[in-house]
Amino acid sequence: MDKREIVHLLEQIAAFLELKGDNVFRIRAYHNAARAIAHFSGDIDKALESGELAQVSGVGAGTLEIVREALQTGRVQTLESLREEIPPGLVEMLKISGLGVAKVQQIHQTLGITTLAELEEAARDGRLAKLPRFGQRTAQKILRGLQFLQEVAEYKLFHHAKAEADRLALAIADLPGVAGVAVAGSVRRSREVIRDLDFVVAVDDRSEELGRRLGTLVGVAEFVGTAPGEFSLRFASDTMADVYACRPNDFGFTLVRATGSQEHVNGLMQRAEALGMSWTDRGLIRDGAPVPAPDEHDVYRALEMQFIPPELRENTGEIDAAIEQRLPHLLSVSDLRGFLHCHSNYSDGTSTVRDWAVAAREGGYEYIGITDHSAAATYAGGLYTEAIGRQHVEIDAVNAEFADVRVLKGVEVDILESGTLDYDDETRARFDFLIASVHNGFGQDRDAMTARILKAMDDPHMGILGHPTGRLLLSRNAYPIDLEAVFDKAAAVGIAIEINADPQRLDLDWRSVREATNRGVTISIGADAHSTGGMGNMSLGVGIGRKGWLTADQVLNARPLEKFLEHVAARRQRG
Repeated sequence: MDKREIVHLLEQIAAFLELKGDNVFRIRAYHNAARAIAHFSGDIDKALESGELAQVSGVGAGTLEIVREALQTGRVQTLESLREEIPPGLVEMLKISGLGVAKVQQIHQTLGITTLAELEEAARDGRLAKLPRFGQRTAQKILRGLQFLQEVAEYKLFHHAKAEADRLALAIADLPGVAGVAVAGSVRRSREVIRDLDFVVAVDDRSEELGRRLGTLVGVAEFVGTAPGEFSLRFASDTMADVYACRPNDFGFTLVRATGSQEHVNGLMQRAEALGMSWTDRGLIRDGAPVPAPDEHDVYRALEMQFIPPELRENTGEIDAAIEQRLPHLLSVSDLRGFLHCHSNYSDGTSTVRDWAVAAREGGYEYIGITDHSAAATYAGGLYTEAIGRQHVEIDAVNAEFADVRVLKGVEVDILESGTLDYDDETRARFDFLIASVHNGFGQDRDAMTARILKAMDDPHMGILGHPTGRLLLSRNAYPIDLEAVFDKAAAVGIAIEINADPQRLDLDWRSVREATNRGVTISIGADAHSTGGMGNMSLGVGIGRKGWLTADQVLNARPLEKFLEHVAARRQRG
């Protein structure tokens, strides 16, 4: 089992215990352990063996034994026993927006429903609507939630898919006869959710031999050859992988084809035809001879265009821009000077202020903005006035200790349903900068939600709008909002809009990033990390930015500290 599977297992146990009505502290222990392990940056097997995992805040003795059992045996007796007591379908129901433990228990006890299929039938035939505190509106909402679950069932979050693809690429590279391997497809294009994995493999011998060897990889449940040199694998985990074999001299061409998107490849085919070449399964043909393309750059060079980074290959104007030599120099992680949006142990994080300062220094950042939740976020241990004072004293002490990194006193304040920001003016003024975010009231319609956020943007203390659409990938749709109106106001008043790099959010969507910058909006990239292990989230946010054609000069925290603080000061003066 890997870390992701351990986290899922712990969350499943917590969900079963909730449905069973177990002790609230026991339930919380499993949630805390799942969150702590999710944010743990080390190798979980080694940490268990060395005793490091036992020292992680949030991992208690009981949950540690659960992790040990899972890693050593692949099974957990506690979970298996709970599955005997509670129908697993009830846990699946908890994934539906608006269905908490109480309602799932009510549905089960009143209607005897144990599966999602039975739930859908009851929502359609009117039985759900007749339950106390349900009604037709709730039944329709549940139907929409069921449809959403069905739509996302085949997908994985990008960071999970990439980790799996990287592991599989290493396994393929170890096979005899393999001269090179690259991850391709939607993972290479940094799509936010991934359906299947794609690989290009350079082979020195016959591709049929590669096919036979692929079938021996650990976990392969089904293997077929779909075309000469092309193979499909299905793993016991239900992961699907397509492998494209080629000679080393064709590796670049095959990688361009396998990376896609199909619309991008179609555009390249048209470009080849316009230049008198042919785009074939064997490669580019010019004057009757194949064009050598061991590297992707060879393909774009032959097509007389700039090299197009994989993230841009979505047929959104990149081909014309590359022909005209006007592709932007895209943002990279090394461009970022400040690490923003992280939570400490003063709210729902697990790392101390000093932990964050050390991690920021080691990560090469010039400054770091601690942004714990405000008081309204009681579910996340939001900061009350007394706690703010204690945290600021601690930040001052850390800043006195470290000369090469500056810790900023930030906060993530709730945008209340009225459109006002949490805290009073005097309290908000105590912070170096504010991220303002919506954390509740997602049921507002488009007009109400837009008005709510536009009103919040009138507050001069607000420097950044956090996770602007509220989406949770594969879990919750974005709330309805007029983003164009928000972008226009942000540009007018000098508020940056965040790309939230939490792997479950990746919000702002990459399609909207380009629209925002075209309207003059400054972008901020925030990790939304709850432990120092979440520092790697920044690369995910940068990937989304790159897909949105983002450059370093458009990013707030790519600026040095003094320029970041000037932005905040200018916003407050303008307000």
